Amino acid sequence: MTEFMRELGSTGLTVSALGLGTVKIGRNQGVKYPSGFSLPDDQAVTHLLATARDLGINLIDTAPAYGISEQRLGELLTDRNDWVICSKVGEEFDKGESHFDFSAGHVRRSVERSLKRLRTDFIDLVLVHSDGNDMDILSNGETLDALATLKQQGLIRAFGMSTKTVAGGLAALEASDLAMVTYNLNERDERAVIDRAAKAGKGILVKKAFASGHACLPGGATDPVQASLDMILGTPGVSSVIAGTINISHLRENVEKTHKALSAAHREATGND
Repeated sequence: MTEFMRELGSTGLTVSALGLGTVKIGRNQGVKYPSGFSLPDDQAVTHLLATARDLGINLIDTAPAYGISEQRLGELLTDRNDWVICSKVGEEFDKGESHFDFSAGHVRRSVERSLKRLRTDFIDLVLVHSDGNDMDILSNGETLDALATLKQQGLIRAFGMSTKTVAGGLAALEASDLAMVTYNLNERDERAVIDRAAKAGKGILVKKAFASGHACLPGGATDPVQASLDMILGTPGVSSVIAGTINISHLRENVEKTHKALSAAHREATGND
């Protein structure tokens, strides 16, 4: 296993240190990127996916709330077994607005719909797409219980939560296989969740590593993307960074900088210059 590939906690899954986020292939309304964009056509998405795989990426992140992302992946992904697919439950996006349902019934319906959209018999990872009220979701009990049942039935391989609070992240680790947390140059509070995961052998995926593109704006670090990856991938407990892009050049640059960050982290860990 190369250093670009990492164990995802104790799930038994191995994921690339950089994962591909796919909101931009399915939705361009209500997003928080610095500038607008058009959805790429099928040829461009096929090229993006093939390039990602050629560069060693095997983790792909999607969600029902990402517009038509799941459907497009189901139509355009080849060699399903080469990919670790992460999707979500809880958030729906319709007519320009998000709405949420964390009931057990909705969890099952959502996963069954995602299976059809993705044209697969199982989903590797399913995360609860939090609305920000992490502890309320976790305290209802039924959301994660429903995912645990789906795991037992073989429809998903591991589950967790995409959280928005430190308390939620810590609690999610207690009750599931992994957490997805925000961690970047400007937002480091959830480092506590990463540290707990490292001790407990749980998986951590990092979202908003580049602050939804805002880390790349003028000012601050000379190369904020490299600085972000150096910090994140140098943090014990992080399995993978999810970065969304539809730009092939950016994808290649992100992979190159990921390798640099991993090399720097290895040198620091081993004491070799």
